[in-house]
Amino acid sequence: MTKMPNSPKVSLAVVGVSRDCFPVELTRKRMAKLMSACRQAGIRAYACQTIIENEAGAMAALKEVAKAGANAAVIYLGNFGPEGPLSIFAQKFGGPVMACAAAEESGKDLINGRGDAFCGLLNASYNFGLRNLKVYIPQRPVGLPEQLAPEIAHFQIVARIVLGVRGLKIFSFGPRPQDFYACNAPIQPLYDLGVEVMENSELDLLQLYNATAPKDKRIPPIVRSMAKELGAGNCYPDLLPKLARFELALVRFCETNLGSRQYGIFANKCWPAFEKFFGFVPCYVNGRMSARGMPVSCEVDIYGTLSEYLCQLAGDEPVTLLDINNTVPADLIPDGANLLGVKLEDLFMGFHCGNSPSCCMKNCAMKYQLIMNRLMEPGQKPDFTRGTLEGQLRPGPATFFRLQGSAAGQLESYVAVGHVLDIDPRSFGGIGVFAIRNFYRFYRHVLIGRRFPHHGAAAFTHCGRALVNAVRMLGVSQVHVPLPASMPYSGENMFEL
Repeated sequence: MTKMPNSPKVSLAVVGVSRDCFPVELTRKRMAKLMSACRQAGIRAYACQTIIENEAGAMAALKEVAKAGANAAVIYLGNFGPEGPLSIFAQKFGGPVMACAAAEESGKDLINGRGDAFCGLLNASYNFGLRNLKVYIPQRPVGLPEQLAPEIAHFQIVARIVLGVRGLKIFSFGPRPQDFYACNAPIQPLYDLGVEVMENSELDLLQLYNATAPKDKRIPPIVRSMAKELGAGNCYPDLLPKLARFELALVRFCETNLGSRQYGIFANKCWPAFEKFFGFVPCYVNGRMSARGMPVSCEVDIYGTLSEYLCQLAGDEPVTLLDINNTVPADLIPDGANLLGVKLEDLFMGFHCGNSPSCCMKNCAMKYQLIMNRLMEPGQKPDFTRGTLEGQLRPGPATFFRLQGSAAGQLESYVAVGHVLDIDPRSFGGIGVFAIRNFYRFYRHVLIGRRFPHHGAAAFTHCGRALVNAVRMLGVSQVHVPLPASMPYSGENMFEL
């Protein structure tokens, strides 16, 4: 089940296949056992009654699962399987498809009870390739029912990511800030992924805000929600009505402009002109939007908000966007601190002005943006630079991720899994100390070497497996992960290892 709003609900169908020279009952029996294992694992799935044996069966199965409302499918080779018809099913289904196969159950029944699906999956894979299909085949695709059920459960997460991307619309407001060329967003790769984009100006955003009446009856409940969320950290109660008005404006805009899509996220200009015209910093609202499943990236980072959304779909929890910001000095580490086996050089601080949801923070309070205050209100009491949510990020598991369209219009991605340490960063903003094994070399040879920008999406769970599988299924061939010292990166000088 999916917890987060603004995310697709996966409706799964399992479709058995059987080659005509094998008994169809073998697939039926194995299918029944697989569905039983799925139920025991808490997987809700529709068992297709049509067993695909030929092209007519493929068309009948397509009709049946469509009537059942399935938007994702598992092709199950109960025996060798007909590679042509099962590939036609995958080609015409329209949603994400997984393929897996039955292992032989017992040495006592290898005459009439042998299915040879181990062999059949090879032919099926070859036929998927001939048709240029992106079918998810798990790491261990052949197994007994109790072994395949966890793989199917994982596929549900992969399918949620793929469906979310295909149903997504990104709303952007404003051009990127000066000297933020890293937020360049070539549009073609987004269309290749199936994402729709609606670009708007900063004036459109201001007009949208001004068109939202300050006395709209929907604003007071949002103010009360903010005050409850902030608790003792509600340092600027006078600012909440403005922030609530902005949040309402964004939500209404998304609801009104989804058009052909089901899910919407934002990439908005947030400085330097924003503050003087709106009278606040939007960071806190950005975090609240993320908590409701609708990430709003800073600095018009379109690929940043897309990366956040993928992390949300993978982990089914709120996420944030952070700078890979600064190194960690040795004297910051308390004596006896548990670094989880990570070297000091592999630690870094993930930081942003104050856009992380409160549920992703260990402690937090509404503050003002120090950098903007120095720039825009030098020596003055903070006024329009207020509106950040600052504090220490929540310790625990973490995944750092980005999907990026390069300047050449090519899609690349990275996934790095580690932890946020329970160490006081002693700094400002929403900030935390990240520990990721072998990160420093990864930083040099992937983040710098492959020219990734400074922003990364941070999920507060380990969801790297699903992200890697999903972006590959979306057609991204370059997916980078941190490598141990025994494995050099392409172009790395081995004499420096």
